[in-house]
Amino acid sequence: QVQLVNSGGGLVQPGESLTLSCAASESIFSFRIMGWYRQAPGKQREVIATITKSGTTNYLDSLKDRFTIYRDVTKNTVYLQIHSLKPEDTANYTCNARRPDEPDYWGQGTQVTVSS
Repeated sequence: QVQLVNSGGGLVQPGESLTLSCAASESIFSFRIMGWYRQAPGKQREVIATITKSGTTNYLDSLKDRFTIYRDVTKNTVYLQIHSLKPEDTANYTCNARRPDEPDYWGQGTQVTVSS
């Protein structure tokens, strides 16, 4: 059973930076694509960024200037770096992993709260 463990969230002040982690229980090369999502209270879940097996990244246009997805294959971990955090970034952040013919795998989520 694949496990994705999210960490790195917390309470931060506007303007600060944060790096979230998604540690997989097996090689991240086994997944066709991995991504970070977030869901704020009362809003739908949205995809922030994805990274494919080959390392190609894609971002939600409105967030690409402040968010960076990257990976460390030696640690089987995908990261999401967030700069210049804003109160509207407050949400539960979770990672996703996909491979053919299997259900999506999700992390347990990590809460990010941006407040002064």
